Amino acid sequence: MNELEIAKQLNENQENIILIYAFNSVGKTRLSVAYKDYTKSENDGNHAGVYYNAFSEDLFVWENDEDHDNANITFKVNYSNLSQFHSLLDEKSIEEKLALYNTKYKFEFTLDKNPERGIESITFFKDENKNNPIKISRGEERIFVWCFFLALFEVETWTEAHGAHFFIDDPVSSLDEHNIFLTAESIFGLIEENYLKKRIIITTHHIGLFSILFDKLKKGEKSGRYDKLTKPFILGKDDEKMVLNNVNNDVFLFHLHLIKTLDTAIKNELYAYHFVLLRQLVENISSFLGVGRMNYTLEQIGIEKAEEVASVINSLSHKNVYRLQFNKMAEAEEEVFRDVFQKVQAKYNFKF
Repeated sequence: MNELEIAKQLNENQENIILIYAFNSVGKTRLSVAYKDYTKSENDGNHAGVYYNAFSEDLFVWENDEDHDNANITFKVNYSNLSQFHSLLDEKSIEEKLALYNTKYKFEFTLDKNPERGIESITFFKDENKNNPIKISRGEERIFVWCFFLALFEVETWTEAHGAHFFIDDPVSSLDEHNIFLTAESIFGLIEENYLKKRIIITTHHIGLFSILFDKLKKGEKSGRYDKLTKPFILGKDDEKMVLNNVNNDVFLFHLHLIKTLDTAIKNELYAYHFVLLRQLVENISSFLGVGRMNYTLEQIGIEKAEEVASVINSLSHKNVYRLQFNKMAEAEEEVFRDVFQKVQAKYNFKF
């Protein structure tokens, strides 16, 4: 299928929440554009929804003021059809979104002289004095743009006019690993507010973000609200054509991406949220083996106190988001994590 055919398939889907894991270079951004074009064609040529994708990020560009040794460095906001809604934003609404990420900088808007053109630029500072403008890091920049759009999503004048759906494409590029859970939490908050009113489509290349959202929507404490309204997919390629697979029908390949992510984390740094991924890996292996119990898989790989270890994994994969924001795994937690992962590999010898 091409992206337009997949866009049509997604639009005809019955579930309100669509979660797509997309392999690198498959064409997630092209799919978001195709979905926009298809839904516009079904809506007399008018936008039916609102979007966050690479084009959203491209609206922001640095003006480095190199002629004056970066004395007045600013984050320019290019004009778009969203500019007319900037006047309905305020700095406080964005600050509230940024608070989840514990950001250290301050910022202020500079408005264009023409109100229709909205925000001309944004200046960042180290402190309240707003002296000496700074350039924030690439990761901080992506977080800021994401929070800017989260605040913009709450502008009813915009979202009610295009109220059929939200399409969010990969808000996690350039983020540090420990911010992935926080971004998942911010997306989940958006889902909680809107899932009964409009369709929400999320695409991502990050297996951690996909796994955390999948877990919260299909198995988490509040999953009773969302399970039957959620449809997860894996987007891949077959002979250069896009293929949209149900996660349940592509579980083995999904294992490999989870294993690769966890292996990389073990070699670098383990954060508490990695237990979410480990739990999903063990549960998916259990499903692949035709049983519904995580304990069974733990017994098969040689874990002596399988029931006790399963309880540890379940407990640590349901911790509060604010704990996960700052904490790496404790030594005892790492020991359990490494033992389970290494025994999975020793038993099944997955190649990735």
